[in-house]
Amino acid sequence: MIRIRRIYDDVNDQDKAAIRQAQEILRQQFAGIGEDTIQSLPDELRDPLRRRFRTILFVAEDIRHKVRGFALLHHFPDLKFCYLGFISAAKGRTGGGIGGALYERVREESRALGAIGLFFECLPDDPLLCLDPETRKENARRLRFYEQYGACPIINTRYETPLEPGEDNPPYLLFDDLGQHRPLKREESRKIIRALLERRYGDLCPPEYIQMVVESFQDDPIQLRPHISKSAAQPVKMAPDETKIVLVVNETHEKHHVREDGYVEAPVRINVIMRELNRVELFEQIAPRDFMEQHITAVHDEDFVRYLKRVCFEIKEGDSVYPYIFPLRNMTRPPEDLALRAGYYCIDTFTPLHNNAYNAARGAVNCALTAAEKVLEGDWLAYALVRPPGHHAERRYFGGFCYFNSAAVAAHFLSRHGKVAILDVDYHHGNGQQDIFYQRDDVFTVSIHADPRYAYPYFTGFPEEEGDNAGKGFNVNLALPETITSDQYRDELKRAIRLIEDFKPRFLVVCLGFDTAKGDPTGTWSLNSDDFEKNGDLIGRMGLPTLVVQEGGYRTRWLGANARRFFVGMWAGAAKVRRAPPIPAPRPAPTEPSTADRPAA
Repeated sequence: MIRIRRIYDDVNDQDKAAIRQAQEILRQQFAGIGEDTIQSLPDELRDPLRRRFRTILFVAEDIRHKVRGFALLHHFPDLKFCYLGFISAAKGRTGGGIGGALYERVREESRALGAIGLFFECLPDDPLLCLDPETRKENARRLRFYEQYGACPIINTRYETPLEPGEDNPPYLLFDDLGQHRPLKREESRKIIRALLERRYGDLCPPEYIQMVVESFQDDPIQLRPHISKSAAQPVKMAPDETKIVLVVNETHEKHHVREDGYVEAPVRINVIMRELNRVELFEQIAPRDFMEQHITAVHDEDFVRYLKRVCFEIKEGDSVYPYIFPLRNMTRPPEDLALRAGYYCIDTFTPLHNNAYNAARGAVNCALTAAEKVLEGDWLAYALVRPPGHHAERRYFGGFCYFNSAAVAAHFLSRHGKVAILDVDYHHGNGQQDIFYQRDDVFTVSIHADPRYAYPYFTGFPEEEGDNAGKGFNVNLALPETITSDQYRDELKRAIRLIEDFKPRFLVVCLGFDTAKGDPTGTWSLNSDDFEKNGDLIGRMGLPTLVVQEGGYRTRWLGANARRFFVGMWAGAAKVRRAPPIPAPRPAPTEPSTADRPAA
């Protein structure tokens, strides 16, 4: 899998390594480039306007940060144009889509910068300019590739004049209007060519040569060579090599902050995860939108929802109410006092109610539904990074730090469009979705968790709980010992995946808990970052449109790194099996150049 990212400077070690690899590709693919030019790349990035243009570096990396290609774009802000200095796949990597993906990214950046167009050089296919037939054939193939984006050589000028008389293979200057269909005026083009030759190639081109080339631009507007390919040139929408993970964050989660010793479900959890996710460019963050409460009452009892809203609004700010009286004998007579009634709707004594609990839980649901909606729209992977968690919230009960079951709400939302499987990989049993879907056969629930004989929630999660009525056989509990190895866990995960694949769902919802990690204060297992990446890879390989909803995980020292590694693995796993969407144009994908393009030298 390849991702394309921008390198801004050489401050951190990862970017330094990427720049070094790009420099090595320059050495291998551009034999005529001097070492001084190659070594100056970090300086150009650090001081972007030193030469009165800004240098932008894009690298195409695989999942192990190996640079497989690069593009170097120059932006001239005063004249509002861009120039592509270099673009190349690494040696032995041409023809694999990297060049096309890089060129698409360069065009996208140029449009975003408000450029009137993109200029670059390409070697000629004219027998008078290129003597070798095989070289001309390769040059023509490269020109056809760029023509498919609408880029063609500028004609009727002396730009192709060699710097040294008799020099073979001088380059054409190509122009890509970026689909804007805007004619290039003569005076405008002369200013651009002068700026390009003086600022970019001033150390190579004498002033009299520059003046000769500039004055040769006589047409108004400037003319482009007709296409050499038979088909009309149209910008091609390249099928992407990867799809970023949609990220929806419950930005209002910090209002849900219980400032009491020992309460581990704290706002810092989201902050440390976000800090690590920002280290990789796998995510496209979008804002959550508001959904109606009916989505919640579709899976939760209406009386329970009304109670939670009412009691939270009535609790004084800064106060917390903990359930401590439970109606074991008479479930039909809830106490009149709202605080006392907490035990009527709760399964434990350590999940507090306070004036922001309802709003935070409602915000988490909105995030999960927003992410689910993106999955319905065709995104492969979406991540609802939320707190409070939700997988312990049953149809009419809260507990385990959970108030509304965000994953269950999203699964029900998706189930209207096809079968859904819920895979719960939190350390604790996903009793909430088991309770909600126990009698349904359109939502398959499987939970890998610590044996409830010694782990919360203690009363559910046993293997014999298989569903009821229509749901018989559609609930699976994989309860594991107090101490397990990473291989034992992975074997159970593979078993869960086989069961899900037998169910043949259209969508997958993952309840993601990192409390399976070594040292978590609520668990006893010892998974590490490598394990999370491998497990993510296995889940991604199912190739299903997948929504991930954050649940537990409370050791903040490793929480962020574990999250990052899980999604790196999941992203890579999905790429191994999924198929990119078809190219919409009824024509073959463009053929890439097999060698790199170079500037005039």
